[in-house]
Formats: sequence, structure tokens, C-alpha cells
Amino acid sequence: MINTNAGAGTVNTREIVLDMLCEICEKGAYSHIVLRQTLRKYQYLDKRDRAFMTRITEGTIENRILIDYIIDKFSNIKVKKMKPLIRNLLRMSVYQIMFMDSVPVSATCNEAVKLAIKRSFGQLKGFVNGVLRAVIRNKENIKLPNASENLVEYLHVVYSIPVWIVEQLIVQYGAEETSIMIKSLSNHKESICVRANTSKDTLENIIKKLEEDGIKVSKSQVYEKCLYLENVDYLENTEAFTEGLISVQDLSSMLVAVIANPKQGDLCMDLCAAPGGKALHLLELMNGNGKVIARDISDYKIELIEENIARTEAEGIEAQVFDATILDEEYVEKADIVVADLPCSGLGIIGKKSDIKYNITKEAQKDLVKLQRDILKNAWQYVKVGGTLIYSTCTLNKEENIDNVRFIEENYPLKLVDISTYVPEGFCANTAKDGYIQMLPGIDGTDGFFISRFERY
Repeated sequence: MINTNAGAGTVNTREIVLDMLCEICEKGAYSHIVLRQTLRKYQYLDKRDRAFMTRITEGTIENRILIDYIIDKFSNIKVKKMKPLIRNLLRMSVYQIMFMDSVPVSATCNEAVKLAIKRSFGQLKGFVNGVLRAVIRNKENIKLPNASENLVEYLHVVYSIPVWIVEQLIVQYGAEETSIMIKSLSNHKESICVRANTSKDTLENIIKKLEEDGIKVSKSQVYEKCLYLENVDYLENTEAFTEGLISVQDLSSMLVAVIANPKQGDLCMDLCAAPGGKALHLLELMNGNGKVIARDISDYKIELIEENIARTEAEGIEAQVFDATILDEEYVEKADIVVADLPCSGLGIIGKKSDIKYNITKEAQKDLVKLQRDILKNAWQYVKVGGTLIYSTCTLNKEENIDNVRFIEENYPLKLVDISTYVPEGFCANTAKDGYIQMLPGIDGTDGFFISRFERY
């Protein structure tokens, strides 16, 4: 329990976490949005308390399959049949017991019982107490699936990845690479990856401002504008962020604009641009001398882009609501560069957005391939002869990546071009000369991301 001086009385951080988990796990809300909105609401809390809330929320979602597996071993009622509030109360408590040594297990158990009572489930306080006490007594001896006996079941339970995703990745990449990727995606990352906007200040000054806010800064070995931040309290309150000197973006996403290689005076179109990182990066690489049309499908997404435009004071970028599945005759053969970073299954970023792995299905994946092709049949038409089309996704699924590259080559006047000069030597070198790269988590030091570059003829 925390006393605040913000007029809010006493704030129970565990209860806030419980409400977030119910919103995410029961109502399908996006975890990163719920967490961001909640932290913004409670930014007056101590850094330690907000870090505690973040850790439990993200950790519980990330390890949900494993946690449910453990609960089911000690409960006579299966997790799926529990009351939603009790289910998530047990999940967050088991996460603390199993993964947070700094939290006394007795406190975790006692606080869970108090929350059950407070939220009108007093009749279940004995059940909550009994399950958690059983987990505490047996936490060192819980038998988990054995990798050598059943690799799929092992990866599914231990790293909380749905079985169908494990099986798909093994078919596409083999057992060894799949094991490396899944372990990487399931390891909680403490650092935040940002792109330095060196059109506004020098890299040295940007790093200095971040360090003055107590942030530890490390430089990427792959791209000079890519920085990794640790010991971050509330990034949106830092001077570097509010002045538009940095934007949150993974290295893999930064490489989209690098590989596009815009020239001063180019007209660039980003068809699915929210929240605007790639579009802003394109403009920065043109030194502000060019135009970027940043589009997305809803007012909400355009608001996200406009917020970043305003924050970075970017001139030469225009945000527009537009459905990419509809052809805009006005821009046919007008663009020097078209970026089609399209909606996808997101398997490459489940390390950052864990709820993706629970919400995506095989059927939805097939629907996404159709959507991608519906957009691509328009996207290529905006490209001038001699111009560039970038097709990229943040997934590992080959049907959405290399299969779509073949679809583009077979159906449109586009050819893959060598991109090896735009990526560091040895980085995804086996395919860069062929015009595309598939970055793999745990292997390439990035999110799982696919980028291809075409020239229109």
C-alpha cells in the first residue's frame, strides 16, 4: 500500500495491476496501450511503484501459459472455469511467487486474499489462499515438460507460446533456430530502443541530455542513430523526448528507411504509417527537404502520427486517413518511394507485445496474407518507373514474408534489388544481395522483422 501526496488517498498497486490484467486478458485490450494509459494516470507515483506495476503486468501476460499450467496443478478448478477476477488475481500472484524473489511470498498471498475480499469474493478467500500456499510449498519441485521428450510441449509451456505457433516456426525454421528465437522472445527486455533525431541536435548532445536524466545509454553497433536506454523512469517526461530528439523505435524498424535510402526532394508514401516512426525517419534522412505522405486507416492512428509530428516539429510530412486497400488515382506513378509496412501477425515482436501471441490465430494469419496482397496490388501503382517499393512486416511467418515477395515478383513490374550496401557487413548477409532480409530474434539482435526492396521497371 502506498500513500501519495497527489490527493488520491491510498493507492493499491496490486489492485491496479489486477484491473489492467482483467482489461487485457478478459476484454482483449492491447497490453501496451492499457499499461501506457495507466502509467500516465499514475505518473505521480514513485518510480519504484510504477516499475513494480509494469513488471507484474508484463510478466504475467508474458508467462500466462506457464502460470496457468502451474495453477492447474494445484487447483481443483481449472483456470478456464474460474471467475475472471479470481483467475487474474491468481495469475499475478503466482507470477510474483515464481519470478519475483524480492517480493515476500507471504505478502503476495496475504494481499491476494485481501483483494479477493475487497472485490466481493470473500467466499473464495480460502480457495485463493489454498492454491497460493500450495504453489509456495512446491515451487522448487514443479515438474515441467522435458525438451528432449517433447520439444513442442516444452517450448509451449515453459516459454508460453501457443502450440500452433511453435509448430509453424519449427516447420519453417527448424528446431534449433526456433528454440533460440522463442527463448529470446520470452526474455523480458529491460532496455528501450530509440532513434536519435540528429536533424535537431548532435548525437553527442542527445546522449548527454539523456544521461542528465539519469538514463544509461548504449550505442548500437549496427546503426549509429540507434540507442538503447536503461534505468528509464518515465520516458515521456524526459527533455530529449519532449523536444523530439528521440523516438521509440526498434533497430529493425529503423532499417526500413535506411534501406529505402530517400534522396532530398523525393516524394515518399508510407501507407500504414502509425505511429509515424518510419515516416519521420524518411523525412530526417532527406534533411527535411522532401515530402512524406503518412497514411493510416483511422482517425485514432492519424492522431498518433500527428502527435509525433508535433513533438518533433517536423515539416514536410502530411498525415492522412486513407484505406490502403483502395487505390488513390491521384498518386498513381507519383511516388519516388512507397513504404508498405503492412499489418501482419506480429510474431516477431511478441517479446514486446506479449498479448499478440494469444490473440493471433491460423485463420487470422491467412486473412492477413489476403489483406497484404489487397494492399500490395495498389501500393506498386504509386511507384514511379525507376522508383522504390519497400515491403516489410514485423512477423516471422514465411507466408507473409518471402511468399509475398514471390507474389510481387510474379504479378507486378517490380524486381528485387541488392540491399547489401545499406546493412552492416555480415548482417543478414545471406539474402541481402537478393533484395531482402529476415531478421530473427536471438540471432540478429533485433525484433523479428522482414524487409524487401523492389525497383519498378
